[in-house]
Order: sequence, then C-alpha cells, then structure tokens
Amino acid sequence: MKKRILTAAALGLAAAFAISGCSAAGPNSGGGASHVLTIGMPNGTQTDNSNPFVNTSSAMSLGYAFAIYEPLVQVNPTNPSVEPKPWLASDYTWNDDYTAVTFTARDNVKWSDGEDFTAKDIAFTFNLLKDNPATNLNALPFGDIETDGDKVTVNFESGQFTNQYKALNLFVVPEHIWSKVSDVTTDLNKKPVGTGPYVLKSWTPQAATLTARTDYWGGTPAVPELRYSSYTDNNALTTALATGEVQWGWTFIADIDNVYVSKDADNNKFYAPAGLGADVLFLNTETKPFNDVAVRKALNLVVDRKVIQQQATAGVFPPLENVTGMPTPAGDKYLASEYKDKTYKVDLDAAKAVLADAGYTLDGDVLKDPSGEAVTFTLTNPAGWNDYLTELQIVADAAKDLGITATVDAANQDAWFTAIAAGDFQASMHWTDSGPTPWDMYADVIDGAQVVPLGEKANWNFGRYNNDEATEALKTFRTTTDEDERQAAIEKVQKIVVDDVPALFIVTRPAAAEYSTKYYVGWPDEKNPYNQPQPTGPQASQILMSLKAK
Repeated sequence: MKKRILTAAALGLAAAFAISGCSAAGPNSGGGASHVLTIGMPNGTQTDNSNPFVNTSSAMSLGYAFAIYEPLVQVNPTNPSVEPKPWLASDYTWNDDYTAVTFTARDNVKWSDGEDFTAKDIAFTFNLLKDNPATNLNALPFGDIETDGDKVTVNFESGQFTNQYKALNLFVVPEHIWSKVSDVTTDLNKKPVGTGPYVLKSWTPQAATLTARTDYWGGTPAVPELRYSSYTDNNALTTALATGEVQWGWTFIADIDNVYVSKDADNNKFYAPAGLGADVLFLNTETKPFNDVAVRKALNLVVDRKVIQQQATAGVFPPLENVTGMPTPAGDKYLASEYKDKTYKVDLDAAKAVLADAGYTLDGDVLKDPSGEAVTFTLTNPAGWNDYLTELQIVADAAKDLGITATVDAANQDAWFTAIAAGDFQASMHWTDSGPTPWDMYADVIDGAQVVPLGEKANWNFGRYNNDEATEALKTFRTTTDEDERQAAIEKVQKIVVDDVPALFIVTRPAAAEYSTKYYVGWPDEKNPYNQPQPTGPQASQILMSLKAK
C-alpha cells in the first residue's frame, strides 16, 4: 500500500522533509490578535453565490470557499518532495496500481452547524462528483465508492498515478445539506456549512466577511476575521496591496520591488514558487486560422518568449526555454533526449517558409491562405489582466511580421471565462495546472479525453485539440506502472507538442502571491515552503492555520 503521493524511488526525489510551524492539529493561539485580514483578487463584480462547485461563484473567484470547505489531504504542487499532509482525512493509502485510495475520516470534527463530520460525508462527496459530471472538473474516472466504519475506499476505472494530487486535494461537503439540493451546479449556497476554520458572516458586493470558529478541530485561528474583496483590475488591486489596504492576494505587478515591496520593505512580501505548470497561448484548432498546423508552426517560430518574460512578466515568471514547453529544471528528468538542448529561437525566415510550403502567399504585406482569404485572428483576455494583455500584444506584433493582422481584445472577465470554455475564441492566454509530473500541464492543453463540441463547456483543452496518439500517450503515462513505458509515453507527448504545435507554451507559471507580515507571520516562503501561497485554493486553510499574530 502506498501512502505517499509519489515514492522517492518513483520520482528520484529526496526523502520528504519535515516542515515546522504548520501543524494541522492542536490549538493555534490567536495571541490577542484583533486585526482583520483582508484578501483581495482582481476579479471585478461578484454575485452572491457561495457554491464551491461553480468556478465563477464568488466563493471560488475570491477564494473564501477554501476557508469554509477543506481538502482531505494538503498537497504542495510546487514541491513534490514535501510529504502530503493528512487534513480532513487522518490517514490515506493507495493500492499498488493507484486504482483505489482509502481515506480514514478524522475524529472529532464538526460541521459549522454543529453536526458531526463522518466518513459518510466523504463518500457522499465523491458520489456527488461521480453522479454530476459538471462538478467533476478534474474528470476523475470514479468507480465504486465504499464505506466501512470510519474508512472510505474510492475506486477508479484506471490508475491515477498522475491524478493523486487531484483526488487527495478534493474538498468535502456535508451530506445533510447537499443531499437536499436539487441541482448542485445552480444552487447559490448562500449559507455555506463547512468543516473549515471560518464561517461566512456576511456578503455584500463590496466584501465577503468570514469569522473564525471557536470550535474548529484544528484549534482557534489566529486571525479573528477575514474580509474578501474584489477589485476591478490588476491596477486597483496593486494599489490596495501597496498601501496595505489588502494584506493577501495575487495579481501581477510589473516592477514589483519598486511598486509593492519597497512601500513597506519590512512587511510586504512576494513568494512565487514554480513547478510543472505553464502559461499557454491556447489556439482554437477547430476554426481558422489555427485549424492549419502551418499557421500554428509559423506563429510559434516568431513569438519571442524572452521578450514576453522580460516585458510582460517583468522577469518575475521563470522563462520557458525548451521547445517541448517543459519547465526546467523541474521537468529535466522527463525530457526526451532528442530535445534536451533544443530551445526556442525566433526564426522569421523559417516561419515564412513553413507558410509558403503550405500554399500561403503574400499580397503586398497581407498574408493570404490557399483560398485567397486574408489571414487574421483575435487574441482575447480579460480587461485589467495586464500581464496577459501585454503578452497578447507582443504575439500580435510578431504575427504582423508574417503579414497576419492580429487584434487584441480586452474582454469582460465573466464573458471571457464563458467564451474560452465554450471554444468561442481564436487565441487566448490561460494557465495550466501543475502537479508532481508534467502530465497535468500537457493534459490540460492536448488531452482528447477533455474535448467537447464547440459551444459546450470544456474544463480544459480549450482549443479542442484532438490527436489520438497524444490522448493514448497521456493515458499510458497516467495508467501504466512500468517506468520505461511511462517515460516513452511522455516523450511521445513532447514530440507531438514540437511537431504539431497544438498551442504555444509561453512562460513557466509559478504559484505566486503577495502578502504582508505587518500583523501576522507564518506565511509560506523560501525558508518554509510548506505549500504554495495563493489564497484561492485548498491550501488556504493550511496557510490560515499556520498564521500567528506578530
């Protein structure tokens, strides 16, 4: 039986090390703390919706769902060598081929309405995900779910070697509440009941306010009150962070040392651990012009990723250099030998040759496809997402060198989330998941198992790239127990990424956040990397319970 996410032998990693100051259990003295902790996100207007199964709900957009609902196990996607930390589950074990995981429900945990938390709640949550595919955002192939006393065994239809984080990190909802909900995807859940350290006190369009529980199983939180606020865009949130109005959040800040850190050098902190994730220019491969591999290849050859990394991310995001899109050094052990020394290089002449060979012609300075139609496309991301919009403009300028007219559209955020999921776009920047292997990153972009028709909501593979070889290779990597087969499969994926250019991998995606130590300490950082630092994820409860009054 396997308890660790990935054994040291499997990953070639050092043994997991102990993390001090982040214990899950035991009282966490507030030390007389009285300061509200304000968390900010640049996500615009919110609606009164606290449904944790809806990504666009206020609870998920701002992150307060994760102070209310907790995962079974805390995992650190930016540092796979850290041993996963049992949370709502006091223990867990995987079988040898990762087709089943057994959780032990933690004792003496109560829901915020006073009801006992039990193994039945765990089983109910997994069955809810199984029976409602729209809530199963990770597309986990659930099989039978069995309860035996305080233990729940979740079976899968195939090995989940690559999906271990996703299975362990799922939050749990109370059966006695959600069993009465007729449609879990539309219910507004205005009075959320969770096991987490906080409860929702009030909600207004300006802020969601949460108060600390005194009966929380892990002790009393040091922070007595959380205030989650949404700002109109990156600039507004940047100002709020720099002035101290917001003490925890994430937004891209150009020249972060001068604009943010220097405003309170003793307390304003920025932490951006990187793993195996990327920022990717998704291309709609179902429609012109990106249904033609020649256009995808040509664009890939003229985009200057070094310029993007320096100008759009101000050097904050690590560069992405290998032609496979693999972040290095994190992914070095998975790189195919034929690509180990192959890096992205701008080559305008090669790009023009690719287009010419495919029948494209120049009419003056306008590129026309083989049918004689001018080649154009629109690049779309939300207004206020300055880093992404800068990246799009650099891509548009590069396309112009090929005779392609590319325009940048700064869209409404909610409309963008809907459009990219429905495939109603041509090109758009989006992040990928990170995980203990490169599988998550690649699968998010090219896994055919995630393809749905245009107009329907896709959870990933927004570009609808459908390649049977890629899908099969990803499946093999995910399900095989043979190390050689697994490596051969990921090398096949890399070859497809290089040869068919299903999307453009642009920069390595860190899990970054800004936070202030003015009132509270205990945040994750380089010296204590117990988890990634963002407020909008399952790690939030671990971070909140690690904070202590200064």
